[in-house]
Amino acid sequence: MYSYKTCLDYGLTGVLSRSVGLKRDLRLSKLETYSNYYFLNFRGFIGQHGDCYDRFLIRMCEMGESLNIIIQIIVKMTKFKSNFNKTTSNHSHTFLKFTNQQLKTDIKSQYSSMEYLIKHFKYWSEGCKIQPNWVYSSVESPKGEFGVSLIADGTNIPYRCKVRSPAYHNLHSLPQITRGHFLADLVALIGTIDVVFGEVDR
Repeated sequence: MYSYKTCLDYGLTGVLSRSVGLKRDLRLSKLETYSNYYFLNFRGFIGQHGDCYDRFLIRMCEMGESLNIIIQIIVKMTKFKSNFNKTTSNHSHTFLKFTNQQLKTDIKSQYSSMEYLIKHFKYWSEGCKIQPNWVYSSVESPKGEFGVSLIADGTNIPYRCKVRSPAYHNLHSLPQITRGHFLADLVALIGTIDVVFGEVDR
């Protein structure tokens, strides 16, 4: 069992933070949401005690909620497909086929030119130059917040790339979480915080 303050001190997210009542989920955040989660209706579950049993219950509820998300996506995709088939005409389908065929012929013609082939090779080998800036992007992974920060210095490669691994932060908090427990409890604690040691090496 651990406290709300421990989550803030160690930057814990995911099940560890939600098990103590800290509702931190990037998918539910209006400012940090991504993909199409904004158009879906789903719940985030929180606990109160911050122990292994709370984390187990949250995992079980999240598995059921994942099925709910999948069903909503399937319904939305099938509804969009049926509406698309009803509203589009034969002329639109012909136009789509024409543009696809035109793209295919353009790609073939582009690779038949030596100049374009050299230009294409230089673009993919050297990349493009990016203005000096800093960006951070994150997603809600099953273990917590997984983020990547990039710093550009004006060249075609990043000056610095930092991967925020949730497993590293979870493992870093293990001494605080295991305080006062027995050695046999370590197995359950590592299992419920879901540490992947290969991910920690990042």
